[in-house]
Amino acid sequence: MLHHISFGVSDLDRAAVFYDAALAPLGYVRVWEDIRLGEPDQAVGYGLPGGGDKLALKHRPEGQRPPGPGFHLAFAAPNRQAIDAFHAAALAHGGKDNGGPGLRPDYGPHYYAAFVIEPDGHHIEAVFNASA
Repeated sequence: MLHHISFGVSDLDRAAVFYDAALAPLGYVRVWEDIRLGEPDQAVGYGLPGGGDKLALKHRPEGQRPPGPGFHLAFAAPNRQAIDAFHAAALAHGGKDNGGPGLRPDYGPHYYAAFVIEPDGHHIEAVFNASA
């Protein structure tokens, strides 16, 4: 259904370092960038290697606000180990824990996920929903 989603970020360099590290264990990479020193409207995009972006980060130094309660973005993970690595990398690069890696039986018997608040306040999740 969704083609991609964009987040406004106050510091594109900081956000790119965070997402480079946090998304790598899930198999996602920076697939494009529009970074010009001193220019407005800079951005980077993330997706599967060789593909298009599914997440775009757009530099919005003023006035950007993450969506309110109830909104988060969940990334598909290839396995539980990738979620553990996602969570560790996110915390090491400025993210805040919002629910460590583990099973979430309320969501289903195989729902394994971790939740993080990234440096600009966006709520993100990595999830693997299959038997290990």
